[in-house]
Amino acid sequence: MEQSPSLEDCLKLLKGERDEQRLAGLLLVTKFCKGDDLSSLHRVYDAVGLHFLDRLLRTGMGKGSSSESESESESGSKADNRDAYLQLSVTVLAAFCRVPEIASSRDMSLKIPLILEIMSNQSGSSVLEECYEFLYLVSTASEDGIVTLYESGGMKVLASQVSTFPDDSHLMEIAVKLMLLILSKLPLDNVTNDYLSELSVIVVTMARPFAMLQNALKFEVLHLLSTILSSKYLAPLHDALREMPNGNWSNHMRNGIAAILHSRVAPAERLEALMLAEAMVSILGEQWLIGQINLPDKEDPIPVDRFLLLVLEQSRVEVAVLLNELAYLKYEASKSSSSTAQTILSKQRHVAIAFSLMEKIIKLISNASENEGDLIDESTFTNVIRALNETISVVLEYLQDAKEHGQRKGNDLLASVRIIGSYLAETPIACEVKVRELLEYMLSIEGEDEQSPFYSICFLLPMLCQITMKIEGCKALASSGGHKAVMECLIKLIGPNNYMVENSSCVFLACDTIMNLLLKREQARLSLDESTFVHLLKALAYWTEGTEDSSILMMASSICALIFDFTSEEALLNHPSFDTSSLNSLSRLIARSLALYEQDMCDDAKEEADLHEIVTSGYSRWAHRENFILLPTACHLLPTAWDQ
Repeated sequence: MEQSPSLEDCLKLLKGERDEQRLAGLLLVTKFCKGDDLSSLHRVYDAVGLHFLDRLLRTGMGKGSSSESESESESGSKADNRDAYLQLSVTVLAAFCRVPEIASSRDMSLKIPLILEIMSNQSGSSVLEECYEFLYLVSTASEDGIVTLYESGGMKVLASQVSTFPDDSHLMEIAVKLMLLILSKLPLDNVTNDYLSELSVIVVTMARPFAMLQNALKFEVLHLLSTILSSKYLAPLHDALREMPNGNWSNHMRNGIAAILHSRVAPAERLEALMLAEAMVSILGEQWLIGQINLPDKEDPIPVDRFLLLVLEQSRVEVAVLLNELAYLKYEASKSSSSTAQTILSKQRHVAIAFSLMEKIIKLISNASENEGDLIDESTFTNVIRALNETISVVLEYLQDAKEHGQRKGNDLLASVRIIGSYLAETPIACEVKVRELLEYMLSIEGEDEQSPFYSICFLLPMLCQITMKIEGCKALASSGGHKAVMECLIKLIGPNNYMVENSSCVFLACDTIMNLLLKREQARLSLDESTFVHLLKALAYWTEGTEDSSILMMASSICALIFDFTSEEALLNHPSFDTSSLNSLSRLIARSLALYEQDMCDDAKEEADLHEIVTSGYSRWAHRENFILLPTACHLLPTAWDQ
């Protein structure tokens, strides 16, 4: 009977003097040497030698020749041999790299540029899968491997090829793992800067398998997409994605996220799906939340607003769970462990994602009720409001708990105030009793990097502006000392050390709130601290110096006029922070606002007749009193009628 060749027979051939013997030995190895037989693979690797493998690989690439290839006379036969050499060399290299010691060697890392070149030239070849196997094994074995892959343009090759792979293929699986490996081992901001275009292509390409896959690879793709879109430097990537041809990628994203949220998945995967939804809304706008979704187990059409409700419900659940866990970790669990602090930070980041999604949903509902009511029916609108009310109640309870524990500083507390402010800006009477109980506390909350409350006040300004239109609202704000907080906030916004904020409307919201309070000062029993309004007057003068904006001039002069009603020139000058120069600036402001309206210098001035009335009425009350004299330096700005 014929005896099968043994490992020893292969080793003898591999150690032969002629290339033909070594080739025969390698061919035998590929037939009977199992991939998990690491010991045998190592012996074969030692026997064949790296030099021969390198020559074989380069010959297959057309960069060198073996003795056998040199003996061939016909070009077609040479090409066939090169393909065979290439297939054999890459297959053997991939097999050898299953041995961690071999995969982590510098010699294998140096092969990465050659393998990438093969992949670029042989994109449709059968050797491609072995190339990806080789890259993955070498990159996971050592840091040198992953760095070499990245620096050799691995991201560019991956981005160009992944769209050609079948969704549920082994090639797709390895490609996803390679991309995740690069993103996990290297700084994401560096990858974003170096391969912005490639990342945007990967996001768009991976949307389809994310929607279509129904196995474990779906969650790998989810992790890949959420990793790419969680970069701190998102703006350039978002811009690049907005410029990509839309096609169906945004619909695929919606379907994939819906499938995750609709299934029983681990909390981490649900959070990643919400993170992805938040990123998509940031890229494409709140309208993306309303659209047709297709789920694998649902044959009938699903209403276009169902995805909105699904995202909202999952966000609501996450907020309730995370805030409960945060409260326990902060106030009941042991704080001695560093892991506890890290867990708190992680949960704070997660709840911020859910808050951001809900804030965008609030904006969507607000816009829909004003302009696009047909897109959201009454039943959906009611369900959204109910879910938002439940969430705001949970957030208020979280703040109540923090207040009772003496906590006023924390990004989670600030984020809680922000979501409350966003909702109350649309429905200022929601949770009215609880909001008024916590108003003073919410206005005192600081972010981790703040030295004094500022952003918490800015977040609540839309609501404060609305409630102070009524006397009861003014009383509520004044009784909590909130009027001082709003004035101090405005000073920070417009004074010499002005704070930068995302929304410039904060300035006018603060002005309107202060105007409402001053106009109802007597009914609301408003008590103003002299130091506060002195600093406010100086800030208003600074804000208006050099500006020609009539809305700024009229708003500032109106507030000044109302403050002058309960003070005097003498009282102002007695304050250590107020001098003649300050009074001179305010005099010029009043004079400019009167002249602006009287001389009809700007069409906008006529639209601000109410503010002009406040200034002129105030001027008539206090301009000629004994202790208030308009400074001569400002008199020339007044129309003739006012000089008389």
